[in-house]
Amino acid sequence: MSLLTSKTMGCRCKMAGGVAAGLVAIYAARKCIPVCVKMLTAHKSKHSGDETRHRRQNCDKSKKKSPTVNWEFLRQLHDIIKIIIPSPFTKEFAIITLHTATLVSRTFLSIYVAKLDGTMVKTIVQRDVNRFIITLSKWLLIAIPATFINSLIRFLENKLALALRTKLVSHAYDKYFANQTYYRVGNLDSRLSNADQCLTDDISMFTQNFAHLYSHLTKPILDVALNSLTLATLASNRGASSKLPSVLASVVIVVTGYTLRALSPKFGKLVTEEANRKGYLRYIHSRLIANAEEIAFYGGHRVEQDILKKSYKLLAVQMDLIFQKKLWYVMLEQFLMKYVWSASGMTMIAFPIITTQAIKADGSFVDDDPDGGVSERTQSFTTAKNLLVTTADAIERMMSSYKEITELAGYTSRVSQMFTVFDEVSQGHYERGAITDDMSNILQCKGEVINTVSRIEINDLAIVTPIGDIVVPKLSLKIEPQMHMLISGPNGCGKSSLFRILSGLWPVYKGTLHKPLPSTMFYIPQRPYMSIGSLRDQVIYPDGQEDMIAKHLTDSDLEVILNIVHLQHIVKREGGWDANSDWKDVLSGGEKQRMGMARLFYHKPQFALLDECTSAVSIDVESHIYQTAKDSGITLLTITHRPSLWKFHTHLLQFDGEGGWRLEELDAATVSTRLSLNEEKQKLETQLAGVPRIQQRLIELCSILGEDSVQLPPTS
Repeated sequence: MSLLTSKTMGCRCKMAGGVAAGLVAIYAARKCIPVCVKMLTAHKSKHSGDETRHRRQNCDKSKKKSPTVNWEFLRQLHDIIKIIIPSPFTKEFAIITLHTATLVSRTFLSIYVAKLDGTMVKTIVQRDVNRFIITLSKWLLIAIPATFINSLIRFLENKLALALRTKLVSHAYDKYFANQTYYRVGNLDSRLSNADQCLTDDISMFTQNFAHLYSHLTKPILDVALNSLTLATLASNRGASSKLPSVLASVVIVVTGYTLRALSPKFGKLVTEEANRKGYLRYIHSRLIANAEEIAFYGGHRVEQDILKKSYKLLAVQMDLIFQKKLWYVMLEQFLMKYVWSASGMTMIAFPIITTQAIKADGSFVDDDPDGGVSERTQSFTTAKNLLVTTADAIERMMSSYKEITELAGYTSRVSQMFTVFDEVSQGHYERGAITDDMSNILQCKGEVINTVSRIEINDLAIVTPIGDIVVPKLSLKIEPQMHMLISGPNGCGKSSLFRILSGLWPVYKGTLHKPLPSTMFYIPQRPYMSIGSLRDQVIYPDGQEDMIAKHLTDSDLEVILNIVHLQHIVKREGGWDANSDWKDVLSGGEKQRMGMARLFYHKPQFALLDECTSAVSIDVESHIYQTAKDSGITLLTITHRPSLWKFHTHLLQFDGEGGWRLEELDAATVSTRLSLNEEKQKLETQLAGVPRIQQRLIELCSILGEDSVQLPPTS
């Protein structure tokens, strides 16, 4: 029977060894076959043309390095840690300290429980009921603080992640809203395609991974150190040597580490690409929501649905690739860390027990006990096994956390890049993709901006778009207070671009710009922005109610302002100043434009930049608003196509759409002349609009009569 059992055990061991070897061979094949294919492909294409090789080299140089665990990762992580934990006297550092103390306590409890388990097994072998009951009572009592500490560890890990995220988000928001970075990142720079993704998901994932790794690396390190010390102490107390088990453990750990490191996929690169594709999918969704009305008018839902499906498919393919990589990697990881390590651990425990004669604390030999030393050996075996299992689990967590560290490297790279872009954009350094050398020379900020008190002076200013198109090569003019200037010209000639430069949204690439501080200039677009908040907030935007009180203004003053723009009725209609609504949808187009002009009278700037801001307002109300603005001492710079506004301006700046411009005064005679010319232009446009219909009718009559017409070209 024993012979049969031994044969069966031998067969099982061989089968297990064969299965393990097969799994390792499969994983090695998965890793080696692509490398071999790549080598064969490279050998076949070795004699390809120089042009193709040069093109491939340039392409490789243009690729960004994939995030991985290297000195660059450590530098980026160090910079971010200085942000989230600036000093030891912070809330975040206090949480980390408490978290560390909890982890240390948990390690000591684990050692105590391991010894208690050994003692309990000894009492069972000895059949000592009284000592068993006492030991079991201790075991149950220690479970209360142990379970509390386990729960506290998870609580502090989540608390740490939230505290770090709060700190990092606050710092990121300060950077994002400094120097109009939120505008420049999306319009002047192309390195961050989805800033919202970086500010939300990337920061959240970084802090979660960071807190998780701190907890799952600190405790294993403590477990390994303290458990190893305890095992060595137990061995020396029993008269056994710990040299051979230590050497065996070191060899197994080193071989496992090198194997996993060599065969580990590039999880950092994979996770970064997954985050990029998640951000792109979110961007497509937000783009659909923002343009839902236009898409519905066009009936373009099929095109948009195809775009969404393609972007989701890209994300799904990337996630599936990560799952496949993890499948084979986790298989190898489990084989090495679970089965190989378990076999090594059993060998480490068995060797001292089998090869040495244990000595008790009083100097007697364990074999001299009445039970032949069985209970003492069982206690030592159980204690050592529990400590080794805990140590092995700790080392396994440390080694398996490498892929989590590479994932953290991916999120660290994205967060670090976000802060780098924010800093550079805030300082006026921009980068865009697909920019030629000529365009790169154009997009160098060689201009100068000088703050003045009450005038705008432009000297040889080049109006250049963010993509490098020169709209106007040189513009020179001077605008004094009460010099109301009308700006006209065809579409794309640089009218709105000039306003963006004056507002500081676009940089001055060439020339000199003297302008007052941004607080003395107020820009009103054709579609005013309606903020989230009360009706009062819409009038005083971008001020808050505290700012309004600081300016010694009341709701009565706001009612006077609404009376100027003929909006006094909406206070009662909407339910008072504190009413909250989705004002973008509640107010009509004309009401929103008049609300924008109400903000002008609230802030009373020195210069008003008005960009078709009253196109949906009736002419009589528009005239009243403009006259009141002039009477309030506000200098008007207006872009408009309405001839009815010419009389409120003293100068005309006209662009020709080809880089040229001219500035002239608008006196009464000039306005009268331009009005008559504009009236004649409209008549001619009306007459020419009917010519195609008349010509088509003439063709139909000639066809019916079978005759030709001298007004039509002859037909062959």
